[in-house]
Amino acid sequence: MTEDLLARHDILLADLDGTLYRGPVVVPGAVAAVRDAAQRGVPTAYVTNNASRSPADVAEHLAELGFPVRTADVRTSAQAGAALLAERVPAGASVLVLGTEALAEEVRAQGLVVVGTAAGADAVIQGHSPDTGWRQLTEAVVAVRAGAVWVATNVDLTLPTDRGALPGNGSMVQVVRNATGVEPAVAGKPGARLLREGQGSARRPLVLGDRLDTDIAGAHALGEPSLLVLTGVSQAPDLLAAPPDLRPTYIGADLAALARDPAELTPEPRPGWRATPGADGLVLSGSGAGAEPSLDALRTLCAAAWQHGTDRVTAEGDPAAAALRELGLVR
Repeated sequence: MTEDLLARHDILLADLDGTLYRGPVVVPGAVAAVRDAAQRGVPTAYVTNNASRSPADVAEHLAELGFPVRTADVRTSAQAGAALLAERVPAGASVLVLGTEALAEEVRAQGLVVVGTAAGADAVIQGHSPDTGWRQLTEAVVAVRAGAVWVATNVDLTLPTDRGALPGNGSMVQVVRNATGVEPAVAGKPGARLLREGQGSARRPLVLGDRLDTDIAGAHALGEPSLLVLTGVSQAPDLLAAPPDLRPTYIGADLAALARDPAELTPEPRPGWRATPGADGLVLSGSGAGAEPSLDALRTLCAAAWQHGTDRVTAEGDPAAAALRELGLVR
């Protein structure tokens, strides 16, 4: 019997927003997949770039949705950001916090003093908060211009929610960057630090995520394989255009892919489909022969697009045209 993808790994490093849930709504199949992994002895570390909630609050939300979780299983970019900051400033340093109380608590836990204005601030740490506004951003700009150490918990431009993609911490970080010309140190994904903290002593991790520029790039930084699920931000057009350091090892519709043969999930030619170079990019032909015709078309197209350096696709025949429409690849 062929082993499934889960059997190759001893821990799952799972993104949250867009991978396990969207706001208050669980992604279909995610709970069953994580529970099945736990029953088979493969734990999940919940690794999130969102710094707006404490690990305990995140764990409570996950438990309410049905996920098996302890607070110790949760790693947030607030924790990683505060730890990174503590490495760069002395104990007792004053830190201007742009973010929620959860981020402020992580800063205090590192022996640092939280302040609310730029005056005398030795450092600035910036994490997502729905209440961040012009006045807080102004204080950060003044502090950074004055030479304060600046750490961003993450630089995600958008945050997936049940209302669609909304402005993320990276959009607010960009305001400070534009006004100061300074680049922050970044604690969360796509850096490896947050994922490495979630991995702990495990030796065969698999990174699960919905974003190429954070989750999949983070897996590359960690040097470990990744599964991109199409339940959040990144979709088929993003995959075809992805540079090498943003390409996932596996592509799945959702986390049910963990129970699939890894060979079926790999971006490579799949039975029933062909993607060949044409006068205007790639030409997809065929009708598919697997259980996921459109996704198999996407895996086939990814292999060809990455080989030939084009994300332009046309269809030959009605089945191929239908697959491109389903994938959002019709120009």
